[in-house]
Amino acid sequence: QVQLVESGGGLVQAGGSLRLSCAASRSMLTINVMGWYRRAPGKQREWVAAIDSGGTANYASSVKARFTISRDNAQNTMYLQMNSLKPEDTAIYYCNALWFNREYWGQGTQVTVSS
Repeated sequence: QVQLVESGGGLVQAGGSLRLSCAASRSMLTINVMGWYRRAPGKQREWVAAIDSGGTANYASSVKARFTISRDNAQNTMYLQMNSLKPEDTAIYYCNALWFNREYWGQGTQVTVSS
C-alpha cells in the first residue's frame, strides 16, 4: 500500500502563490504516475496535473502555464507549485498515485483564493 499526505494548503489572495507537497510512504521509484486532483465546492473532482517516473508532466488547460508539478524521488515527495492563483482555483487538492495498477489518495489539503 501507499499512504499519501498532502500539505501546504492555505488562504492566499488572488495573484499569489502556494506550494503543495505530497509525501509518499514508500519509495517513489516504484510509483510510475503521480498526480494532483481538486474538488471545488459544489463541483465534481477534476484532474489538475500528472507526472510520470521520467519527469514528463501534463496539465489541465485551466492551470497550464500557472502550475508546475514536480517530484523528488530521493525525498519521496511530489510538489505542485501554484502561481497566479485565481478565486476559481479554490478547492480541496488531492494527491494521487498509481502503484501496481491501484490508485491511492491522500486526505486532501484546502486551498482558498480570495478576490
